[in-house]
Amino acid sequence: MHDFTPISALAGGALIGLASVWLFAANGRIAGVSSILHGMLSPVALPDVPWRAWFIAGLLAAGLAWQAFDGPVALREGLPVGWVAAAGLLAGFGTRMGGGCTSGHGVCGLGRLSLRSLVAVITFMAAGMAATYVLRHVLEVAS
Repeated sequence: MHDFTPISALAGGALIGLASVWLFAANGRIAGVSSILHGMLSPVALPDVPWRAWFIAGLLAAGLAWQAFDGPVALREGLPVGWVAAAGLLAGFGTRMGGGCTSGHGVCGLGRLSLRSLVAVITFMAAGMAATYVLRHVLEVAS
C-alpha cells in the first residue's frame, strides 16, 4: 500500500458516484460499463447508441488525459500475458453470467440498495481475494 493516495482516491470515487447519479437522473440508465458497451454494440438498441458511445469515449479520453498529465503507467512485470488474457476472458464471462460488472453492481446497485448487487459484490470480492492468494502463494506468479 505504498502508493495509496487518499485524496485522489476520494476525489475519483466522488466523481464516479456523481457521474452515475447524473446518468441515472438524466437518462434513467444505470452506469454499468459492461451493459453500456454491450448496448452500444447491439444492433437492437440503435436510438441508445450515441449516448453510449459518448460514455465509452469519455472513459477512454479520461484515461488518455491522465496519462498525458501523469505519464504512462508502469507495466507490471512477472505476470505472463497468457494469465492476463485468461483473466480478461474469465472477467468477461463472469460479467455476462452475473448480469453486470463491478461498476454496475458496486457503484450503482449498492447505491440503490439492491440485494442482488450486494451478493454480486461479495462474490467479486471473494473471487478477487482467492485469485490473489492463488497467484501469489500457490503459483508464485506475482509478488
